[in-house]
Amino acid sequence: MNFLTDEKILKVLRGYNEWWTSNKMSSDLTKPVKRLAYYEAKKIFEHPHIRREIILSGPRRVGKTTIMYQTIDDCLQKGIPPKNILYVSFDHPMLKLCDIGRILEVFQNNLNPDERELYFFFDEIQYAQDWDLWLKTLYDRNPSYRIMATGSASPILAEKAKESGVGRWTTIRIPTLSFYEYIDLMEIPKPELSKNVFPTALGTLEPAKLSQLMMRLEPLQRHFHRYLLVGGFPEVALSDDVDLAQKIIREDVVDKVLKRDMVSLFPIRNVAELEQIFLYLCMISGNIVIQDTIAKEVGISRQTVANYMDFLEQANLIYRSQPTEQTGKKVLKAKPKIYLADAAIRNAVLMIGEEILTDPVEMGMIIETAIYKHVHSSNYLDTTHVGYFRDPKTEKEIDIIVTYRTLSKILIEVKYRENTGLSTREAIVEWANDAKTAAALVITKNSSDYGNTDHPTNCPITKIPAFAFLYLLGHAEYTRYLESIRAN
Repeated sequence: MNFLTDEKILKVLRGYNEWWTSNKMSSDLTKPVKRLAYYEAKKIFEHPHIRREIILSGPRRVGKTTIMYQTIDDCLQKGIPPKNILYVSFDHPMLKLCDIGRILEVFQNNLNPDERELYFFFDEIQYAQDWDLWLKTLYDRNPSYRIMATGSASPILAEKAKESGVGRWTTIRIPTLSFYEYIDLMEIPKPELSKNVFPTALGTLEPAKLSQLMMRLEPLQRHFHRYLLVGGFPEVALSDDVDLAQKIIREDVVDKVLKRDMVSLFPIRNVAELEQIFLYLCMISGNIVIQDTIAKEVGISRQTVANYMDFLEQANLIYRSQPTEQTGKKVLKAKPKIYLADAAIRNAVLMIGEEILTDPVEMGMIIETAIYKHVHSSNYLDTTHVGYFRDPKTEKEIDIIVTYRTLSKILIEVKYRENTGLSTREAIVEWANDAKTAAALVITKNSSDYGNTDHPTNCPITKIPAFAFLYLLGHAEYTRYLESIRAN
């Protein structure tokens, strides 16, 4: 393309790489809060012996680029020459038309002709031509290069990894903000907690100690509802305007993915049909999905619904929860539950505001979506499968079942309402007698609704308020992870 001159490409690159002239990174780009994914990426990126390229994968606006900027800042702080560092965003319309080789040629011919130890940061790399082959080539031919990239379509990246990335790159999944991270981001005072406080072990605490713990956590509840409305996306969470924050989520997280990203990455024939399916899924988040019903509602084939749901999952907009038997195995050919990747997405798409807080049915769906997302993305739980149980004959069910690698299970039942009493006939009571059940939790609404129930089960059934469970889950995750880093 003759109109893409070296001068034009270089001008774009200079705009992205301000440290070439300033010798530093703007604090507006690096942000003060560092997420777990940052520490994981940093550990791999700086490893002295094991060399890997890193791909950060996750939804739009989740903070992938910020982690890259924080890593660039680390490089500059360590004295790496600014012109040894190149950041490229393939979201830029001009750079989308260039392959990685052309961009690197312009960079090295004009900025860095002799240096061999270079640091490359490629944003939204899935838009670059033959990106996987370029990563393979750069890894194989240039052992002194360090490379980090981001991408918004996880399975596409994973599929390429099977072909070109084996032994060359590591993919790190980045979910939306947890409630614990939201509290940190908003600079809300954190309660002082023991390192050994684990949400799955609350049933073993003495009542007095459990009460003390809940008293320390109680001030966080006032921040919980705002987190549910807009808190899953770092930049948006900092906005004081809920309506504006939701508008940004609709436009940047949803519309751009549906109308631009997915159309360019997947064989989407009709964007309007895709939008209708996604809207339908937003309305029923947390419920079992019957594809035939969606097909009839939208007026398309069942196979088209199945294909589009696959694409939505690959684009990090939804999760699918598959049913589980009491043995812990997946139930084949059964209907999945669908959850939005973040409760804030559902609220933004459906334009749900603070009025939702008085609607127990809607709040139940939002809370279950938030619980599932946290459990699904938690490193602390070390899971092999996160699913649900439902007996079609008796209609008994358990909302979320976490299966460990040891095949032991955690049972989670969401009862975000005033009356959280449990009948002895409910599934969670029956399963709590199973020898493989490690914890049985009932997620409640009120800060005073906690403690073990009086059911005589082998595993105690413990009530815990939703905000407390999510915060403790994040606390356990950060505590365990950061301690493992220090140990190494």
